[in-house]
Amino acid sequence: MHRVLRAAAAAAAGIATAPARRHRAPSWGAATARWFSVEREAMSYDVVIVGAGPAGLAAAIRLKQLCRAADTDLSVCVLEKGAEVGAHILSGNVFEPRALDELIPKWRQEDAPIRVPVSSDKFWMLTKNKAWTLPSPFDNKGNYVISLSQLVRWMSVKAEELGVEVYPGFAASEILYDENQIVAGVATNDVGIAKDGSKRETFQPGVELRGRIILLAEGCRGSLSEKIITNHKLRESGQGQHQTYALGIKEVWEIEEGKHKPGSVVHTVGWPLDMKTYGGSFLYHLDDRQLAIGLVVALNYRNPFLSPYDEFQKFKQHPAIRTLLEGGTVLQYGARTLNEGGFQSIPNPVFPGGAIIGCSAGFLNVPKIKGSHTAMKSGMLAAEATFKALVEGSSIDLYWENLKKSWIWDELYRARNYRPAFEYGFIPGMALSAVERYIFKGKSPFTLKHGKPDHEATEMVNLHSPISYPKPDGQVSFDVPSSLYRSNTNHEHDQPPHLRLRDPAVPETVNLPQYAGPESRYCPARVYEYVSDENGDPKLHINAQNCLHCKACDIKDPKQNIEWTVPEGGGGPGYTVM
Repeated sequence: MHRVLRAAAAAAAGIATAPARRHRAPSWGAATARWFSVEREAMSYDVVIVGAGPAGLAAAIRLKQLCRAADTDLSVCVLEKGAEVGAHILSGNVFEPRALDELIPKWRQEDAPIRVPVSSDKFWMLTKNKAWTLPSPFDNKGNYVISLSQLVRWMSVKAEELGVEVYPGFAASEILYDENQIVAGVATNDVGIAKDGSKRETFQPGVELRGRIILLAEGCRGSLSEKIITNHKLRESGQGQHQTYALGIKEVWEIEEGKHKPGSVVHTVGWPLDMKTYGGSFLYHLDDRQLAIGLVVALNYRNPFLSPYDEFQKFKQHPAIRTLLEGGTVLQYGARTLNEGGFQSIPNPVFPGGAIIGCSAGFLNVPKIKGSHTAMKSGMLAAEATFKALVEGSSIDLYWENLKKSWIWDELYRARNYRPAFEYGFIPGMALSAVERYIFKGKSPFTLKHGKPDHEATEMVNLHSPISYPKPDGQVSFDVPSSLYRSNTNHEHDQPPHLRLRDPAVPETVNLPQYAGPESRYCPARVYEYVSDENGDPKLHINAQNCLHCKACDIKDPKQNIEWTVPEGGGGPGYTVM
């Protein structure tokens, strides 16, 4: 590992190191009680990639492949905020290998962790006590049930073998601009700053990573990507519509041998969600008796009393689901938001100095419930445009041009009307989806628009009644503290809060009286809770150390009052299930 980043990691862990080389640029301490100026070390690369997920690693690998083919070299660095590559990606994914076939054609001979082909593909509509089998629209023939965290770890090794420098445990928190306001790099956040803004003994200034081209692959609702999209009006110069999201909550179980069917895939719609809330569940049988089970809830739900976490616990009590889980053991818990805007919400992914790739841009195919293959392909396309820009003198704009000619564009265009069809409710949505799939086959003469942005969809408390959720039984349903323990979530307690209120008064003056404090329910980690102050008045308390980095709060807060920012690198969940 590079000396500077090694020193930063060691300092964060409390290990003494030799002083780092000084740099010209000042870095200002946390915007809390104190301010201080330090000088940051700077490192220069040809390409800096933020995020070691499928998109970022595919881009890094493709760049180095092109270099080898042209007998040239470009220096490539990948930053990952998780403590290790894959730490923020929870196992359990139905993987379409199309992009990987293009990137590493011989992956089957290279011990890739892709070993369980889909063996059955079922689609259920659930009522409270029944599971009705419907024709499956997913067409998973040729796909695999995998651990995505294992896959990105394998990809990281492949990237490093090609000469890519991969640095986990470092959170990019700032965009760097040159004198012409062109993006010139990113900076990692300072570590070892106390809550009051003072330096702790372990203080280490952030590092500037400067690049000729910057690729942002942060995943859904990436904090730097969102700033770039807003500042450069990329949504407006792209497809034009706002992004819409869902929250996916997942567990990985070890189930009884007799119930385990490697490669079995089940998706459901219907119960326990109400008829106006879009969503569904999934059950994926991996190897080693492991089962990935989860519920996805669209974040444009209306009822402020709805709790996605409690809906998931309720779902597991369905007779068809409970029978499968009984006698098993939960290994891991996690949550993450998903892009669901699809074709209508694709931004122009190119900005001065770089590009946005993968789920940061939003290439999830909603009816397929897959985005890894499109994320990887977008990374490859960006890499090819980057190589031509740096080696042949062309423009990074080639990425946007080639994206629109690629199978990503065609695939998302054909899938464009499924998600917005459910703006009209469950039954109309199912009917419109059937017409779109079986009659128009994705080529309908119209394009539906999305409804309100997710935060605006939340209705006021006087229009709804509280939802009474069953208490967890400790066997198949669990309370939040038990689930959090299984996520291995950990943050340094003595650091500035990474969850920031733009107006500290909004929770008590708006959210609580008008929406019954929805942040205490939409968050799947109980980060937000209202407690009584010394006068007995309710006050919002933020348990930032519980944060799963799902980004739901950044999306769903009714007044967009919560800003999610990166904590110290290495913080957050630690998904370790193999």
